[in-house]
Amino acid sequence: MADLAGVQPLVPIAPEPATVHRLETGSARSSRRAKAAGGKFLSAIVPPLVTLTLLIGVWELLASSGDSSLPTPSRVVVESWEIIAQPLHQGKGIDQGLFWHIAASLQRVAFGFALAAVAGVALGVLLGQSRIATRGLDPIFQVFRTVPPLAWLPLSLAAFRDNQPSAIFVIFITAVWPILINTSVGVRNIPADYRNVARVIQLSPAEYFLKVMVPATVPHMFTGLRIGIGLSWLAIVAAEMLIGGVGIGFFIWDAWNSSRISDIIVALVYVGLVGIVLDRLTAFAGHLVTRGTAST
Repeated sequence: MADLAGVQPLVPIAPEPATVHRLETGSARSSRRAKAAGGKFLSAIVPPLVTLTLLIGVWELLASSGDSSLPTPSRVVVESWEIIAQPLHQGKGIDQGLFWHIAASLQRVAFGFALAAVAGVALGVLLGQSRIATRGLDPIFQVFRTVPPLAWLPLSLAAFRDNQPSAIFVIFITAVWPILINTSVGVRNIPADYRNVARVIQLSPAEYFLKVMVPATVPHMFTGLRIGIGLSWLAIVAAEMLIGGVGIGFFIWDAWNSSRISDIIVALVYVGLVGIVLDRLTAFAGHLVTRGTAST
């Protein structure tokens, strides 16, 4: 038998710390991601819910006093339950559910805002590129943009003799100015190095517009578009109070004339929610366009 006295016993080798860390990371990665996602969700949802609950509680207390003519939240739900539960109701004339009133208002906003976006971007590029155009047009634009939107409504009614194009014109004249101004600022702020490189490699006007101007001005442009869509929604609600017909603005005005304060509060909640959705959709579109131009 061989002499085994000098042979050291076999001892299992422990894995290195890095190996253990990798094994633990692989097994616990999904759980940590789930916890992180849950934490982000709670941090995004809980604070607004707490704030909303406090506001409703304060409103309930203040409206419960005898000196207040505003209904309490519970009374609003009871009195306006029909329009809350039946937003798709279709009747005759203006007897429509809130969904149809909002849809009619959004249709007017879509037409007016689209016209404002096209005109605002085109004129903004012109003002940003041409000093002569700036000297000739900027003073006139500065005067026009200070006129309150509803002040244009009588002139638009006199010109178009119809409520629908008059409301669209009010939206257009309201939304075009922030789009125009922000686009022109973005064009003026294009770095001189970009312009010099474009001259050196002899880019055509179309190539310069697509490869240099658009990527450089998209953030400014969508800032103007976000402001413009918010102002458009504000303007249509105010304009519809005067022009009548189906629309959320006229619904609010008709509810006021009929002393339906609870219906007004419900309509205002809808107006606010739609405004948030429009702003977020415009911001999301700007994010997609910015990422697309950056990748190219």
